[in-house]
Parts: sequence; C-alpha cells; structure tokens
Amino acid sequence: MTLTRQVQRVSACGLARDGDALLLVHIGRSAYGDAGKWTVPGGGIEHGEDPREAVTRAFSEQTGLTVETGQLLHVGSDYRHLPGGIDFHGIFIVYAVSVTSGELRPEPDGAVLSPTWVKPSELDSLPVLDAIKPVLQI
Repeated sequence: MTLTRQVQRVSACGLARDGDALLLVHIGRSAYGDAGKWTVPGGGIEHGEDPREAVTRAFSEQTGLTVETGQLLHVGSDYRHLPGGIDFHGIFIVYAVSVTSGELRPEPDGAVLSPTWVKPSELDSLPVLDAIKPVLQI
C-alpha cells in the first residue's frame, strides 16, 4: 500500500471513575477509522489550547458533564495505517478527572454516542480502542 498522507493528531482525554466504574463513550463518527469503538472522553487539542482545558472542553461537549482535571495518568501513542493511504499517528494525554456537575447525555452532533459507566467486568465485551486499553488498567 502506498501511503499518500501523514496525519498527526494530539488529543487530551479524561478518565472518570464512579466507584470501580469508568466513564466510556461510544464513537459514532470518526475520520480516523474508530467508529464503533469505545474510549474515554476527550478530543483534539486546539491550537494554543492547554491540554487540561482541552479535557474540560471535550468532556463537556461529549458527555454533558463538567469535570475538574487532576493528575496526569498517561501519555500514549496510536500509530496505524488507515484506508485511503493515511499514515496516522495519534498522541493522547490522559488525565484523571472528577465529575463536578451536569447530566450525562450523548454529543449533540453524533460524533460520540452513549456515554456509559462501565464496570471492569464489562470491558472485555466492548470493542475498546486498542491504544486506550492500557489506560483502563490504571
């Protein structure tokens, strides 16, 4: 396969807990081949945006919840070749977050569906994004 385009995306994500349950979101639409997978809430860091602010913004957009960003948990890399010759490299920063307010709801534009509190025993039955799996063990 001939790669025609390199894409690098830097994102910030939040790992929220309620007891032993983790908040995950179901990806509804993605330009990076992730539709149908589950991951932690988060999104791309905008130019000039602090990663902690990006977590707070993306969390609110995707789940309806307001969070307080805590300690840095993980910095990861997701490198893969996508259909159409895209050489994709995602770098993601994961923070612990605490929910402070709001009501759980899906993202209005449909990019993220079904924010759900998931028990560790349920993780194996979900198609979790491979790159994020190590984070769920933290």
